[in-house]
Amino acid sequence: ASSAKYRSRSSSTRTTNRAPGTEAAEIIRAFLLQYYVGGRAAPGEILVSAGVPEAESISELLAERAGHRVRVKWRVRGDGARWLAMAIANAEQALALRQSSSATLARQFEDLAEQLGCVEVPARLECFDVSHTAGGETVASCVVFGAGGPLKSEYRRFNIATAAAGDDYAALGEALRRRYSRLRKTEAVLPDVLFIDGGRGQLARACEVLEDLDLRGMRLVAIAKGAARRAGHERLFMPGVRAGLRLPSSSPASHLIQQLSDEAHRFALTGHRARRGRRQNSSPLRAIAGLGPQRRSALLRQFGGLQGVARAGIEDLQRVKGISPRLAQAIYEQFHGA
Repeated sequence: ASSAKYRSRSSSTRTTNRAPGTEAAEIIRAFLLQYYVGGRAAPGEILVSAGVPEAESISELLAERAGHRVRVKWRVRGDGARWLAMAIANAEQALALRQSSSATLARQFEDLAEQLGCVEVPARLECFDVSHTAGGETVASCVVFGAGGPLKSEYRRFNIATAAAGDDYAALGEALRRRYSRLRKTEAVLPDVLFIDGGRGQLARACEVLEDLDLRGMRLVAIAKGAARRAGHERLFMPGVRAGLRLPSSSPASHLIQQLSDEAHRFALTGHRARRGRRQNSSPLRAIAGLGPQRRSALLRQFGGLQGVARAGIEDLQRVKGISPRLAQAIYEQFHGA
């Protein structure tokens, strides 16, 4: 029953969005073939909101692929009629929400153009952020927003290899250079506005990279969040502008920038945690008998990472809760030899 309800909701969604003059039945027929023949197996019963041309032939085709009998029904009563009415109502509500969301996003892009002094409303935004713990396992992220919202298939992460630990400027420079030198070679679409998480220092490094790559036409904006990193209190820095721009916290552009920045931070942090987890899973600490996950975590927290543990002396190691003299000796020998 749930499968049938979901399918009919999808069909009615396509019907609501059909081109003028196109029959609902033709849209449903095309949907059934696309959704089931090219994708998942059909359920035993599919409820649709209009009669489907060649319904019998379609049912036979879907049954052959699914390995069981399939019936496409549109004249239904009782529970089936209620499910169909519910699916249509859900589709209409979802469409209304999507239209409202699209209107809000369009207003945000228009306000952003106005606030930044763009001649045209930008069609593509990209934002970079850098994440690490005590300089280790540094990951930079690039997220992309278009006129319809986040373009997640175009997000990219960069495991930073050349920058010194904790050097955010160098890490940002490496990520920007890798991203845009590749796009420049392939003549791919560049952003209209490029945002970077940081202040004047990050802005200066980004300017250097773009100048070295001879990339022009992008508006560059640094998002400085301050020590408290409070949403709505960001200051925007741009090349050639001495004072930082602070947008009204209630402005549509401010909300868009917060969404973009938060998404870049989330994507970078997720990548960093995954990289850190892989590093810890391959840690030399795992080879020490009696040193379980909780004690390993306590050591890494106490010394700020694996390098700190490697530099610690036996007495320092014993100060960590759960680390006995025997374990401290074994940990020390793991890094320095007996």
